[in-house]
Amino acid sequence: MPAATARPTDPFGNPISVSDPTSRRLIDDFAHGFLACESTAARLVTEGHDDDAPLFQACAAALQMFAETGDAPAAARPHIARALAGAAGTTPREQRFIAAVAAWVDGDLQRAIQLHQEQANEFPRDLVSVKLGQYHCFNLGDCAGMLRLGLAALPDAADVPQLHGMVAFGYEQCHRLREAEAAARRAIGLLRKEPWAHHALAHVMLTEGRLHEGLAFMEDVSETWTGLNSFMVTHNWWHLALFLIDLGRADEALAVHDTHCWGVAKAYSQDQIGAVSLLARLELAGQDVGDRWTELGGYLAQHTQDQVLPFLDLQYLYGLARAGRPEADALLARIEAFAPHAPEASRHAWQKVCVPAAHGLVAHARGDFPRAAEGLGLALPRMIEIGGSHAQRDLFGQIHIDALVRSGDGRHLAQALDVVQPQRNGQPESRRLARLADRIHAGLGLPPEVH
Repeated sequence: MPAATARPTDPFGNPISVSDPTSRRLIDDFAHGFLACESTAARLVTEGHDDDAPLFQACAAALQMFAETGDAPAAARPHIARALAGAAGTTPREQRFIAAVAAWVDGDLQRAIQLHQEQANEFPRDLVSVKLGQYHCFNLGDCAGMLRLGLAALPDAADVPQLHGMVAFGYEQCHRLREAEAAARRAIGLLRKEPWAHHALAHVMLTEGRLHEGLAFMEDVSETWTGLNSFMVTHNWWHLALFLIDLGRADEALAVHDTHCWGVAKAYSQDQIGAVSLLARLELAGQDVGDRWTELGGYLAQHTQDQVLPFLDLQYLYGLARAGRPEADALLARIEAFAPHAPEASRHAWQKVCVPAAHGLVAHARGDFPRAAEGLGLALPRMIEIGGSHAQRDLFGQIHIDALVRSGDGRHLAQALDVVQPQRNGQPESRRLARLADRIHAGLGLPPEVH
């Protein structure tokens, strides 16, 4: 008898129910590219190839959803409908993956996360599912969920460098910095070009105030940031720029913005919010950014109707207000109207965090610092609920401190000192924090620190 033909597998050894060779190649590109943060992941939808294979269609639906725009679900629905129509003929692993993507398209992120966790427990080498589940947890501020997913896969997939990077970021977001650094270094030891591990280690070093070391590390590995998707390459350069800002080298950070952070994929949401965040931080550090808000505002204006993630909307809103565009008021009104009707998983974040923060951010951008301090002060204790990383959400804390300092109120200055001085004590290398602390001390009639 002839030997049975082995079923094809994805790059991580998971059997797939896809017969067409081109489709299998594109699924491989998607799986590997998604984990490696490489642009090859998008080939599945950019090469013009089509296939009714349910797994192929589920991957296409996921790629549409990564646009993070209000019309992304409409673009994804035809793909996920085709996937669901043929799902009964696929493996149990593929069926659960398809169901998880369908839940995402339907806006049920809690259901999607549950399915991804089940997948990690039963099929731990389905690393696309693990990373997708981490993405959803990240957007809901569920740091423990991120780590659980990565750890569930680790015993069976320790040979995959990217998984160690995923675990590293989960540890870092749970404030377990020693384990985060060890996992990141394990990933880089297996594969020097592991940008997600670079990113996780940059988080650790920034949090611990290891600014010179962090800058040197990111500069050293930056030569490997080739062939990446626009988010990963711009985001790692964004992290490098944060080290420069804290070291008092804001002019160099502005050059990084111009050269590496803005202009890679200007129409993409993540590139836009990276630019908003970096320009805002540069201004808070005293750097003149010229007319850069004007161009950026033109791209942000397309998002007034999105309401996909509160984390995104807040940064679109601040950028629009800093650009002086009327769409800022339209977006603020949309946020207020949408919040009570947001999906259940994120409704409290929209109502209790996003709405007061939105008012505070618009007030700051327009120079109403007491109102900015009030709105952001209400939101900050629960800011984790809007998603994003510690480093990304720190923008809102920095704007709040700036509002406190510039409000001209002694009570507000005392609040600012209570936040900034502990940060300053823990980050002695930071020239930004040193200058900010000196400014607060002067406002309170206190002598400057002895440096």
